[in-house]
Amino acid sequence: MRILGVDTATSTASVALVEDSQLLAEAGQFSQRENGAIFRAKGNHSETVLPLIQAVLDQAQVGLADLSAIAISIGPGSFTGLRIGLALVKGLAYQSDLPVIGVSSLEAQAARVNDLDGIICPLIDARKQEVYAALFDRRAGTLLRRMPDQVFDVAALATVAELIAAVSPINFVGNGSARYGKELTQMFGARARVIGDACDYSVGHALARLGQERFSAMSGADLGRLVPFYLGSSQALGNTRVNPPNSLK
Repeated sequence: MRILGVDTATSTASVALVEDSQLLAEAGQFSQRENGAIFRAKGNHSETVLPLIQAVLDQAQVGLADLSAIAISIGPGSFTGLRIGLALVKGLAYQSDLPVIGVSSLEAQAARVNDLDGIICPLIDARKQEVYAALFDRRAGTLLRRMPDQVFDVAALATVAELIAAVSPINFVGNGSARYGKELTQMFGARARVIGDACDYSVGHALARLGQERFSAMSGADLGRLVPFYLGSSQALGNTRVNPPNSLK
């Protein structure tokens, strides 16, 4: 089973291909360091994502027809990035008659951490002192959701501690944790482990692995009903609005 993972939820995109949980190829705007992939370059997703997909397929020496499905981050995240990514993936899916699996961007961020068990809080920068956040407990390689995807003022993140045992460390991942690492340390003290983007997997890789797990249990989503999952910034929209997550069939 070959699953292509495509992430456009933030200002940096990543794409990866896995076959039976093994990484075949990946591409994105990142460089490798000793502690993992550190994303650095930015670009217009409408210009960069398709070349990234082609680069991954070329590395693996496969074509779209050789894929089993495509996994795509559906949000929350950059409104523009999510629209571009989903539109592109839908076009490829229609062209090649491929199933598509929609995955929460925050769950994909949490799934990037592969070398520890415990509480993981993925944060995606929503700008203007806001972040998209969720909470997971990773046990024996399985992510258990503890809190739904939400949008927070950074100062209000302290409320997530109410869902966690007082002594448990919290592993913060994603570009939101990198940006607000100082504030997280001030709020949570020694409990805060700010991983940022220094994770085991790229987001595209995590997406592909999550997509494989879900596709093994069910088929892809109805493309006509698959839409981005927006958590609207209260500052950008005047109020918070939420589209329900897309269910898989």
